[in-house]
Amino acid sequence: MNSFAKKIQEQQPEQQRQTVQTVVVRKSKISIGELFLLCALAAMVAFVSVKMISNQAAIYKVNKDIQQAEVSIEKQTKANEDLKIQVKELSGYERLWKKAEELGLKRNDNNVKVVQE
Repeated sequence: MNSFAKKIQEQQPEQQRQTVQTVVVRKSKISIGELFLLCALAAMVAFVSVKMISNQAAIYKVNKDIQQAEVSIEKQTKANEDLKIQVKELSGYERLWKKAEELGLKRNDNNVKVVQE
């Protein structure tokens, strides 16, 4: 029996060696599908970021154009007001009579008609 016990002891380490030699298959932490999804997500985030920045640039340009248009409108309004004041000053009765006298016209109250604006 002694030899039988030795055979059993010799067989047990072989069995242990066989279990230790099992092939360990390492799996990657990220599968191919997950990697594809992450790349797609990164691409979408980049696209949305570029789109938002381009929209902000377009909005800035439109606001700048609006402000420039408002400034030009204000300048034109001021010029129009100045011209209206100048028309009122030049169409005064004293100036008209002075020009008429320079041209040789005489004042005749019977021929004057009042015109309402």
